[in-house]
Amino acid sequence: MKKSALNFVLGATVVGLAVYRMSQKEAVKIIEDTDMRNSEKIDKQESVDAEKVPEEKGLTQYDSALRAEWVANGFPQTHMEMEGYGEQRN
Repeated sequence: MKKSALNFVLGATVVGLAVYRMSQKEAVKIIEDTDMRNSEKIDKQESVDAEKVPEEKGLTQYDSALRAEWVANGFPQTHMEMEGYGEQRN
């Protein structure tokens, strides 16, 4: 009985100290969101490759990134290709 009471007191003390130390620490630091899907800046800046690649002309950096993803995954780029893709599936 004495051991369990002593263990309870020691455990409560450790938990109390841990809670106290946590309350003394600085507030949680907020990290800036750097995901380009949440960035208005990237959706307004012209594509880096706009001068080099004719298909990139008129695209924003965000649109350019999406286009690169579509090309890498083999998605159709034009309405004509999309119609051909639909015919191939049938």
